[in-house]
Amino acid sequence: MTLRARLTAAFLAVVLGPVLLGALFIGTTVPAIGADRARERLDLAAGSVRAELGARCQRLAAAATSAALLAQDQDLAERPTTADGTGGGRAPARHEPLTALDVGFAATVLLTGPDGTVQASAGAPPPMNWVDCAAPGRGVGTSIAAVVGRRDTAGNDLGAAVAIAPVDEALAQALARISGVSVTVLSSGDSLLSTESRAEANAVRRTASLHEDGTTGSGRYVRRLDAGPGQPLRLALAVDPPANGGLYAVLVTVVITAGLLAMVAAWWMARSTTRPLTELAHAADRVAAGDLGIKVPVRSVDEVGRLATTFNRMTQEMRGYIRALTASRDQLRGYLALLGDTLSGTHDLSRILNVTLHTARAATGAQAGVVLLYDPVSKLLVAQSAIGSLPESDVDLGGLRLKLGEGLLGAIAESGVPERGRFSAVTPLAPHEPRAQTYIAVPFAAPAVTEGEEAARGLLVLYDRVGPEEFDVGDLVTLTTFAGQAAVALDNVRLHEEAQRLSLTDPLTGLFNYRYLRESLRRELERANRFNRTLCVVALDLDHFKHVNDRYGHGAGDAVLAELARRIRGVTREVDFAFRRGGEEFVILLPETDAAGGAALARRLGAAVRRTPVTTRNGPVTVTLSIGVAVYPEHGTTGSAVLEAADMALYAAKAAGRDTCRIAIAPGAARGTQPTRRGSGG
Repeated sequence: MTLRARLTAAFLAVVLGPVLLGALFIGTTVPAIGADRARERLDLAAGSVRAELGARCQRLAAAATSAALLAQDQDLAERPTTADGTGGGRAPARHEPLTALDVGFAATVLLTGPDGTVQASAGAPPPMNWVDCAAPGRGVGTSIAAVVGRRDTAGNDLGAAVAIAPVDEALAQALARISGVSVTVLSSGDSLLSTESRAEANAVRRTASLHEDGTTGSGRYVRRLDAGPGQPLRLALAVDPPANGGLYAVLVTVVITAGLLAMVAAWWMARSTTRPLTELAHAADRVAAGDLGIKVPVRSVDEVGRLATTFNRMTQEMRGYIRALTASRDQLRGYLALLGDTLSGTHDLSRILNVTLHTARAATGAQAGVVLLYDPVSKLLVAQSAIGSLPESDVDLGGLRLKLGEGLLGAIAESGVPERGRFSAVTPLAPHEPRAQTYIAVPFAAPAVTEGEEAARGLLVLYDRVGPEEFDVGDLVTLTTFAGQAAVALDNVRLHEEAQRLSLTDPLTGLFNYRYLRESLRRELERANRFNRTLCVVALDLDHFKHVNDRYGHGAGDAVLAELARRIRGVTREVDFAFRRGGEEFVILLPETDAAGGAALARRLGAAVRRTPVTTRNGPVTVTLSIGVAVYPEHGTTGSAVLEAADMALYAAKAAGRDTCRIAIAPGAARGTQPTRRGSGG
């Protein structure tokens, strides 16, 4: 059942229910009121009938009294007189008609003797049965009469004077006019008189004979009046019921009209109520299907209208959220693509960490962040990349340096367990550690590249997520993923650096190899030429190195070469480059150094080698160096020319007796006989 149908049914029940109840109440009350009014009319009619019959009986009594007086006068006139002047004995009464009597209301006047015989009469012939007004008895008869006794002066009973009036249709009509109701005389004889038809009169008689009050088959109300003093007749009073047919028609019309109006109002109210709800439901279905452009029309200012307004505002905000999420997704995709390109296309650790940090910040909505790497030399966590700032802290994230186990971040890095939370007064912080509202920190580590090397460790930290919420478990998972990317990047960079180091360095001495010598010489010559600087090239060779291998073994020879490399690193600067050219031959590049500087370094290195023998498993080995020095652009304008000049100076040092240093001769200068280059071991 639809909502509109339920609302319509509810409205009809609310509206038509009272109407039907009211109609039912009126329909049941009106007959009761009509019955009460009929009983009141019957009460009044009964009083009127009794009064009328009492008045008629009184008039009959007056007529009978007049007849008795008239008869007495006649008796006195005819009686003989005695000697003393008094009346003589009683003379027999005569039966002349009472012609001198005006019977008036009475239809018949009789004079009866003591034995009840009629002595005289006036008017109509006397009826067979009549009812005495003073002693009605059963009240059944065709006439009513008033009886007055007659006596002589001596008190002797002379009989009675009777005035009789017929009980006929005229009497019934007169009683009906006076009482305003129908009057029926109840009699056992055939002379039933009534204002009604005989069938209706019989119905009234049957009803009145059974009950004091009742109704006939036609619905008339009946009241029975029993005979009594002053009311000699048994009567039935009947009154028509109130004419309620019109009222019922009005009630039916009102109910039907109210029902139609209620149905129209219910349909309108249900439609006006359910239409916006239907539109809201349709709009909700469209939104569920992904159509956020739907808009619900606002048709009113009531609760439903406010609901439609709120729904439209909600969909508008959802569109804004979707646009923001789409932009964030696109931004995150861009960062992920950049991260992937960076990881696959570069081995610059700083750039990789910076891109990783930016991507992690975009994915979690953090305001600031920092990536720290553990420096095994200083034993500190050092910030490698930082982004954003913290309003509640004046600490520079880019300069953050912490010891392992120090403060919050140091403890997380040392434990290796990621954490997230909110800063409080009891949060353990180092004096120079930043403070914010929320944080999330994930440690990461890359395995050692070489045996004995300490694993590289780091920490990815984000502060203050945008909005009131703190970082959640999803953010922790996301940041763990990016920390894993940072660890992989760190591992790749270290592996790349190690591979590059192995490809450019000599595995025995750790110095750069001859391949890297050519690249470095070209690069340094370009830099010297660009800035108008000098570049000194020092070529050196171990004297009699073949003798060392033959006497002490190749293991001792390797130890001598490795120790020579260590001593070279000891006398050179950080900006200098040392190379193993091959065998026992080495080359050193000294940027921005002239011939005198190169010769000074050659003398220090020769002294360091000569002064301290090399300890091997077969005993100490004493070695010396022959060194040649050449300078760009003084001794050559190309890399090969300068290197060749240094070689010629080296050969000159060997020709001079070894364990010495020689500076190359500038081109165009007088040259002596140059020694030829000898093989390895010289």
